[in-house]
Amino acid sequence: MAAEPPVPGRPRDETAGHRTLPHSGDVRIEAWGETREQCLGEAVLGWVDCFADVSAARARVVRRVRVPEESDEDLLATLLEEVVFRFDVHGEVPVDVEVETADGDLDVRLAVADADAVPVTGTAPTSVSWSDLRMGRGPYGWTCGVTVADD
Repeated sequence: MAAEPPVPGRPRDETAGHRTLPHSGDVRIEAWGETREQCLGEAVLGWVDCFADVSAARARVVRRVRVPEESDEDLLATLLEEVVFRFDVHGEVPVDVEVETADGDLDVRLAVADADAVPVTGTAPTSVSWSDLRMGRGPYGWTCGVTVADD
């Protein structure tokens, strides 16, 4: 088997992860995982990394969200918009996430902390941009990229 080509910012031996990059006044999240569900979960954690340090946070409750099966890009956008909604309306920040496929839909469990209980490191993203949104399977697993606005 050929060695995996390096992805900028991705450790060669890391099978799942995410990174955030500045992008024209917004933030770009890139995530990867061995499965589509793992990649989606990493994208959620990347969203949180844009504005909060949850490394020492404890979840106060687990929220279950059902996301109807759509295209991969639609799933990514819908899931991140749900996280934006939970932050804006309920003041909740995911500190951990599990994503599984169930009956054709996504079953998402967000372990959340109160937003006022985590250190804020930046401006919270407010929307998902459809420009340059991508998600797909490659030879080494799933990758996705999305730009989130913090306007």
